[in-house]
Amino acid sequence: MSNFIINWWRSQQFKSALQRGDTRSAVQILQEIQKSGASFSWLEKLFRDKLQLERNLQENKHETANLRNQITAAKESKSHLLLNPNAEFIKFIYQAFKLVDHDEYKLQATGIDESIFDNFEVKLVEYLQEEFSKISDKQLAIKLEDAVEDITSLKMGQDPDYRFSLTPHVYFMKYFLENVYCLYLAWFLIYQDGLLPTKLNILDIAAGPGTTAYGLALFLQSCSSFFDIPQMHISYYSLEKQAAFQYRGLQFWRKYIESQLNPLNNYFRFVSSDIFLWDAKSRNIPKNFFDFIVISHCFFADNTKRIQANNIYKEIFSESLNNQGYVLLIIQDKKLFKAYNIYQVEDKEQEKNIVYKFVEELGLELVWYKYINATGLRKPLAISEFAKFAQDELPKQLYMTRLLKKYFSQKYESHYVLDDYVILAKK
Repeated sequence: MSNFIINWWRSQQFKSALQRGDTRSAVQILQEIQKSGASFSWLEKLFRDKLQLERNLQENKHETANLRNQITAAKESKSHLLLNPNAEFIKFIYQAFKLVDHDEYKLQATGIDESIFDNFEVKLVEYLQEEFSKISDKQLAIKLEDAVEDITSLKMGQDPDYRFSLTPHVYFMKYFLENVYCLYLAWFLIYQDGLLPTKLNILDIAAGPGTTAYGLALFLQSCSSFFDIPQMHISYYSLEKQAAFQYRGLQFWRKYIESQLNPLNNYFRFVSSDIFLWDAKSRNIPKNFFDFIVISHCFFADNTKRIQANNIYKEIFSESLNNQGYVLLIIQDKKLFKAYNIYQVEDKEQEKNIVYKFVEELGLELVWYKYINATGLRKPLAISEFAKFAQDELPKQLYMTRLLKKYFSQKYESHYVLDDYVILAKK
């Protein structure tokens, strides 16, 4: 029998199978026709294309189902990796720190978790006294005087030289406790929003002695009194131009944090480099790695320097923040408003516009911000009014004050005082 007759007969069988609705037989016959090398008729081509469309549709459905399963699994995994906000603990923080939300942006804080901060302050004072005991009284007085002159430039919006051996110690005495207090509350706000992972990679720019890490460590100590914290894995990268700050910060960390019953599982990496040099050493920072990049109080009054720093910050955000990551910015109220030559008044819209502008200049999008201060006012109090308010309302640095009176003849009590904008943003 000739190939022509065989092919004709197969085509007739194919038509007959379609007419009977016998799709299975039609598919088998179509495969035989294809194997023979004969050309398809228009009806056979139409059926072949129909089969291909059905296969494609089935594959698309399968891929869609797989993607949905992956998305669901990713969401469940992400949720599992985040610390779930605990209502009882949040209530405790509001009570202990006497937090009052005056509006959606302004948060007053006049209290503290004494069970955590008292012990922390005592250990810090003990560490400083131990350090000072290694130096003769005469040399100690000279070194402290030089360091005080150096670091006091922070209050004038200037970058200290950090060239003196006791500059880190003076920072510990004058600014560290308040800054840790602020970072503690910043991490609390992030936790309250359900954004704090159990596996956490942090880059701290202009890190000083590691204030950001201390704030997080003390916050997690408070958490542990209310619920079992999952195993935390924290990678903390410190980018700081003065290695002495990093060294002293790590030294005290080992004396205090690692002596706790449940020490934080923290991996430290130190990059000692000036961001303005932004050399190969600085650039050797992991790419697309960090869940949080933190800049706390490292913003400049000088316009030229501020623009230069912002450009470097933007490059770091672009290269090193992962796609789901956040940038945490903390800036003192006076420095923020002074940068735009605007006087701070009780005007929420003015404040919001300045914060948006500040964030935009860093190439970021605002997630939220809180103005955390002691008085509950945007407009500053007169010095005498604030002194009385602090004496009556704010938690005291009892142990550190004794040290300040001893070495600097300070006449007044030091307090835990906040006047900072805590800003969360994304790239």
